[in-house]
Amino acid sequence: MEASAIRRGFDCLADSREYDNLYAAALCRAKADWLTGINATRLFTCLYKGKTLNVGRVLTPTLTLLVEREAAIKKFKMEKFYTVELDTPGLRAASGRFSSKTDAEKLRTACLGTPVEVKSVEQRDRTERPPKLYDLTALQREANRLFGYTAQETLDYLQALYEKRLATYPRTDSRYLAEDMAEGLPGLCAAAAGALPFLAGRPFPVHAAQVVDGGKVTDHHAILPTAEISGADLAVLPTGERNILSLISVRLLCAVGEPHIYAETNLILACGGVSFTAQGRTVKAAGWKAVEGALLSALKQKPEDYAPALPALAEGQRLEGADALLRAGATSPPVRFTEDTLLAAMEHAGAGDAGRRGLGTPATRAATIEKLVRSGFVERRGRQLIPTERGIALVWAMPDQLKSAKLTAEWEDKLGAVERGELAPEDFMAGITAMLTELVESYRNAAVSSAALAQSGRTVIGRCPRCGRNVVEGKKSFYCESYHDTPCGFTLWKNDRFFTAKRKELTKEIAASLLKDGRTVVTGLFSEQKGVLYDATIVLDDDGGKYVRFKLEFDSKTDKKGGNRA
Repeated sequence: MEASAIRRGFDCLADSREYDNLYAAALCRAKADWLTGINATRLFTCLYKGKTLNVGRVLTPTLTLLVEREAAIKKFKMEKFYTVELDTPGLRAASGRFSSKTDAEKLRTACLGTPVEVKSVEQRDRTERPPKLYDLTALQREANRLFGYTAQETLDYLQALYEKRLATYPRTDSRYLAEDMAEGLPGLCAAAAGALPFLAGRPFPVHAAQVVDGGKVTDHHAILPTAEISGADLAVLPTGERNILSLISVRLLCAVGEPHIYAETNLILACGGVSFTAQGRTVKAAGWKAVEGALLSALKQKPEDYAPALPALAEGQRLEGADALLRAGATSPPVRFTEDTLLAAMEHAGAGDAGRRGLGTPATRAATIEKLVRSGFVERRGRQLIPTERGIALVWAMPDQLKSAKLTAEWEDKLGAVERGELAPEDFMAGITAMLTELVESYRNAAVSSAALAQSGRTVIGRCPRCGRNVVEGKKSFYCESYHDTPCGFTLWKNDRFFTAKRKELTKEIAASLLKDGRTVVTGLFSEQKGVLYDATIVLDDDGGKYVRFKLEFDSKTDKKGGNRA
């Protein structure tokens, strides 16, 4: 991102032959992914004689994660439980769980008016070290958790910042910096802090050693703001870009900051022959969490909940006048994946298999999720990602070798060997060819049956505003079932210039919202004139002509010319 670094690179050019094995490994990966995708997709699409069934080395195991989680939710059986809570001035302590309400009520009755004895007091200082810098996956997870951005939206915002020279390269899997970057960190931190109004006047220690480790820098270092941030007017950035730039700037200041130190107190109380526990925390040095807290306050986000400080108590002390309360609860089912938690699951899938782990790369995970949604295997409900009936049926129809993250782990281990010159590219590709040949042969005479996969009908996404019949999804458009019948002709083309000019896809979700409400709020629209991203409401402006038209509307806080959210 700096001319001096580029000059140093040209002054120290390596012999390109040193990278031949890296090229061979990359070519093997591309060929293997293509062969697997095209053969497995065609195989299962032909078997079920329905809509295209996309199958892939990363796509299918990712869908499997979602399907297995949905199955666990459906199998879950809620169980009620009861606890007893002692309530004394400045202190609440809870018993263990009881499956019987009667037993819990007996304990509550026994504790009413009974002195409580302090059995043990354990205090220790804890240190929470600063977090690592962001790689793309970590940033996508945080942006989804805080703002609800999809992984693709976060990547788009970050790419826009990169093109404006306000952020470094987005598609990185490293969370560290190279040693030659340490010298410039104090100035970069000062620039980042000065650009964020909610950090004005705060001191920022810079412990560069905490983020510098060249051995852990792969193709690209961690994501950072650039020095250009000091002269930029962040107020004119679209909301999404401004939020992402704030995140990476604050993470830099946190990562080089002081540790967060607190005292943790664990109490065990005795009453009615049963032990009760309580935990408290007292902050001794806010450290990096003060910076994080300033960001959350500026975003009006709720900070992390901590147990309150406990009163000073001594072992053997007796407490009088405690009230006893009965609390009812229930076990909770596994939670559905959000993009935050699915990205984490993809990143750690296959841990322990063949020495490698992970589904996809930081650069491809967002596209994988979007493809699952676009193919009709997964749908978004709020922030949740839920497999559809077709997605569930596809996973149960797949052989284990295509569903498991183990396949990816084995591939990556062998590709690493190709990269190191320990395995010939031809031998790797021979193994891929043999695996796919065996897969196709194993289904030669297979009898298959799944209505969810064999359906040839189109997906209905809404009602036609012209004639009231169903609007269905086709390969290139969303069209009225009476499309060829005069006088309707209603269709929404997926490659409509209105959307492609704004670098936005006309998705099924957007089309469904337009058909239902006549309008929909869309974030991350691209302005060809100004080269920025903005948010606006797209309105269906259909006059019954040959082509359906759209128009933009902006709320009172939006600048129509620049599209910048205040």
